[in-house]
Amino acid sequence: MLSALVGFSIRFRGVVVALACLVVAYGIYTAQNAKYDVYPEFAPPQVVVQTEAPGLSSNDVEALVTRPVEYALNGTPGLISIRSQSIQGLSVVTVVFEDRTEIYRARQMVGERLTEVATQMPAGVATPNMAPLVGATSLTLIVGLTSDKLSPMDLRTFAEWTMRPRLLGVPGVARVALFGGEVKQLQIQLLPDRLAAFHVSVDQIVAAAHGVTGVRGAGFIETANQRVVLQTQGQLLQPADLQDAVVSVVNGITVRLKDVAIAAAAPEPKIGDATIMGQEGVLVEVSSMYGANTLDVTHNIEQALTELQPAIAGAQIRVYPDLFRPANFVTAAIHNISTSLWIGGILVAVVLLLFLFNLRVAFISMTAIPLSLLLAIIILNAFGQSLNTLTLGGLAIALGEVVDDAIIDSENIFRRLREAPKPLAPGQLYQIVHDASVEVRSAVVYATFIVALVFIPVLTMSGIQGRLFAPLGWTYILAILGSLLVALTVTPALSYLLLPAALDRAREPSYVLKVKGGYGRLLTRVSPHPLPLVAGAFLLFIGALVTLPFLGGEFLPEMREGHFIVHATSLPGTSLRESVRLGKRITAKLVENPDIRVVAQQVGRAELADDTSGVHYSEFHVDLNTVKDELPEKTEEEVRDAVAQFPGLSVSINPFLAER
Repeated sequence: MLSALVGFSIRFRGVVVALACLVVAYGIYTAQNAKYDVYPEFAPPQVVVQTEAPGLSSNDVEALVTRPVEYALNGTPGLISIRSQSIQGLSVVTVVFEDRTEIYRARQMVGERLTEVATQMPAGVATPNMAPLVGATSLTLIVGLTSDKLSPMDLRTFAEWTMRPRLLGVPGVARVALFGGEVKQLQIQLLPDRLAAFHVSVDQIVAAAHGVTGVRGAGFIETANQRVVLQTQGQLLQPADLQDAVVSVVNGITVRLKDVAIAAAAPEPKIGDATIMGQEGVLVEVSSMYGANTLDVTHNIEQALTELQPAIAGAQIRVYPDLFRPANFVTAAIHNISTSLWIGGILVAVVLLLFLFNLRVAFISMTAIPLSLLLAIIILNAFGQSLNTLTLGGLAIALGEVVDDAIIDSENIFRRLREAPKPLAPGQLYQIVHDASVEVRSAVVYATFIVALVFIPVLTMSGIQGRLFAPLGWTYILAILGSLLVALTVTPALSYLLLPAALDRAREPSYVLKVKGGYGRLLTRVSPHPLPLVAGAFLLFIGALVTLPFLGGEFLPEMREGHFIVHATSLPGTSLRESVRLGKRITAKLVENPDIRVVAQQVGRAELADDTSGVHYSEFHVDLNTVKDELPEKTEEEVRDAVAQFPGLSVSINPFLAER
């Protein structure tokens, strides 16, 4: 079969070369339009169910909300585990499925079961909701808003009703969580002594409020020729109007709402807060959809912020557009690996020219590099894999391997052509190229598959390890299999087209002849003494094994992202105001460091956000000015020393990716 493939490629060499050019063109297009991310999607298929339970303690949330949700979801097909978290006012249930489970089907099954449990929730508890479908590293951008002119309530209102809808309309955005500010409510603040004096109950107040703030349909009136739709305009939305609502009539005296309560526009009880550079403001955390392109989504969000700039300037709001921007690290990682690939390719080309000493042979061998790597990228993209640090790392590892098959094939063809008597007839040329290529096919095929087998253990890893490293193994295997295909098709075709014209000037350089002579003499001396050679190799092997325990190891190399997340946890029961006060002091201490660009604090949680903690917990986003040399490691120690000056806090510091 391989002989027939080689013969076909030589006979239809024009078609083979044209197809190779198409692969290069399509591969470049695919690489430019592929999905880019830092890591492959490493989280297992999981669905997060959040239920808001205002006013309930953590024990009540566990008994009345979390357990019924867990019982309803237990037994879902493909389920591996259920874990839950119950805090004051919130229940979070995470359902983890088997790796082979299709995530959208899993969400459908969870949604069906949630409809059953929704009727079992206590009064005042919201309907259980599935959190938006996002990836393990879905946080795409954190934007900060502060203002010296607007009140916290007005700033939050702008973020809630102007910025958030626009960002949710950006393609690829799954969630926009807001921390900080004050959520505006139309509140009725009761006066207990007035309620007792007028004999008015709380239920009457609630009924009166419903009556004047609700929207009700009035139906229609139909005549013989026309149907007229009625629209009511009685809804009261201003505190001053609400105060005149009638609550009851006692002994002929009309009791209005303003007689027993105060109607006001006031903030709802806070479940979280935020500061930016020590000033209270609003954090806008934007998360991308599952499988979205991080770079594209980031650029689209920034374009939306640019469109909102006139409204932002008009409201006199200061924007921090990149408190945290993972796209910076994605771009830097891809640039660094791409640079490594270019350097590796250039070094391979230089070595080929120096030792083959023929530009055409070197060119034929070099074609295997772009063709093999681009074939791997095309296949990865077809199966929905992103280009990330691990898949690109697989390409970098394979760089030295993909050229081997083509070198063996083209060098053997060139040698056979040099040794053949001249001139060569077309039939003789075909036969020599065919025979020379077939002559080394066994070595090429066996060597390729043996190298591929080395990565089989990587593909069999399970859990997070498998989801992270399997794409690296597949990328490497696809690249070297692509190089085998190139060696059996493109290399013979190009050799038939290009090498005959180079035979007149073909010669081996003197330094190559000297190297061969020296190597031959060395073999002549050591071949009669195999035992010392084997013993020496064995001792080196033992020495390598002995050093292994001293090398250390870690799951992933440390990423220099230029961004730290500082977790600060105080004693449970700490008030929101105290957490904010302490956060301002920590921020002031951190910004004294000239290497730190900006510091933002988020306290507690936001609705349907990833972080579900009480107000005693804070996260500080610490972004550096630059990422060079040992700056991140040095700054991390300085941040740790600065936070350690504040007693009573449990502190941990992680780069974002390590934390995820």
